[in-house]
Order: sequence, then structure tokens, then C-alpha cells
Amino acid sequence: QVQLAESGGGLVQAGGSLRLSCAASGRTLWNYSMGWFRRAPGKEREFVAVISWGGVTSSYADSVKGRFTISRDNAKNTVDLRMNSLKPEDTAVYYCAAGRLPNLVASEDSLYNYWGQGTQVTVSS
Repeated sequence: QVQLAESGGGLVQAGGSLRLSCAASGRTLWNYSMGWFRRAPGKEREFVAVISWGGVTSSYADSVKGRFTISRDNAKNTVDLRMNSLKPEDTAVYYCAAGRLPNLVASEDSLYNYWGQGTQVTVSS
């Protein structure tokens, strides 16, 4: 079993930056891709970014491409999401997820096996 715990959320003004972190515990994440998803008020959960086990392959939602960067440290069992140029529409609860993805990266949340509890990000205009 894998436990995922997000941190780093908060309130920031539009144009600002935040870094979210996800710490994994319970078992090794060997061969697990790590992703970030978010759920805005009144909306369905949506894909944000994913990174493969080796960190070589990553993918981003079009809405965050060029502004967000995903990275991981396998020695520390952590994955980060660096968010720059934040917009009010980025306001959401952000979730970390882990999964053994057949193509290393995927945006479908059903392919992920483990999820964190989420951390709130609020961007004021």
C-alpha cells in the first residue's frame, strides 16, 4: 500500500508562484508514474501533469503548459509541481496520484492506483 501526502498549497495572488510537494510512503514507487490532478469548485477532476518513473517523460495539460513544471526525486520518494504565473482559474484542490501506466504517462485518472487527500490552491485576482 502507498500513502501519498500533498503539501504546499495556499493563497497566492494572480501572477504568483507556488510549489506543491507530494511525499510517498508505505512502499517503494519503483516503476510508478506520478501525476497531479485538480478539482475546481463545481467541476470534475482534471489532469494537470504526469512524470514517468525515470523522470525522462512528462506530459502537461494544455492549460498549464509553459507555466507548470513537474519533477521527482526517487531517492526521497517525492514529486513536486512548480506553478508559475498562476491565474484565478488555477484555483482548485490539487491531488497527487501514482500509477503503473502502460505508456509511462497518461491523463486518465482511472489508470492511477493511489491518491492523496489533496491540498487547496487559491489564486486571487
